[in-house]
Amino acid sequence: MKFKVGDRVLVIAGKEKGKEGRISKILRKTNQVILDGLNMVKKHTKPSAQDEKGGIIEVEAPINASNVMIIDPKTKKRTRISYEIDNKGQKIRLTTKSREKLN
Repeated sequence: MKFKVGDRVLVIAGKEKGKEGRISKILRKTNQVILDGLNMVKKHTKPSAQDEKGGIIEVEAPINASNVMIIDPKTKKRTRISYEIDNKGQKIRLTTKSREKLN
């Protein structure tokens, strides 16, 4: 997976299409990402030792990684990610549109 935690991405499919968000968690086994404040679902919880009341809470649900694209920091448009080897032999991530280096 080409994404990292903290990347700004644009949702390109699903009910949150067109919205931007920051990746808070990556689920590599299922090829999914969780975005801050997007794809919220209601979850029913039972009373427990930590949560004595229980009830209905809103949590962020995962989105398939194929439904999000990284946002180019220079042009502010969606783009793909490419790789390049620098002088020290380290692999760096670049945006394909503006060749801007990603952290």
